[in-house]
Amino acid sequence: MPRPKNNRIVYEPPIYTEFKPVGFRGQTLEVIDLSLDEFEALRLADQKAMSHAEAAEEMEISRSTFTRLIEKARKKLADFIIYGKLLSINGGNVHFRNNIIKCQTCGHMFKTNFYQTITECPVCKSTNLLNLAGGFGHGNCCRHRNKNV
Repeated sequence: MPRPKNNRIVYEPPIYTEFKPVGFRGQTLEVIDLSLDEFEALRLADQKAMSHAEAAEEMEISRSTFTRLIEKARKKLADFIIYGKLLSINGGNVHFRNNIIKCQTCGHMFKTNFYQTITECPVCKSTNLLNLAGGFGHGNCCRHRNKNV
């Protein structure tokens, strides 16, 4: 029986979670699931240009685990681009360091940690807010986890 996977650390939830080729209906496309930890590996290695050792430390995993993650993520990204599939970011054993709140009324997005309670948009004062980490089922678990860091 394999040992359980440790939670990986993701800086913040993705703003966009689905991508598809223009001109095709999403329901007609094959879906590629990119896990949140694979998303974070792409962000750290390719967007932030971190070495595998630096990125692994940031995610609190071993360098060899990070290398496996980035290889899987890059293969999935290549399949998405080359074969025109639908890319969906979701799932994985993760905790977020920070959160993003989006106002559904004016569209303003702001970053926050898990200790701030935000009940209204600082721009338009609307209470119609979307908690992006909450969309992945996170919040209290990340608050508790970050308290120990």
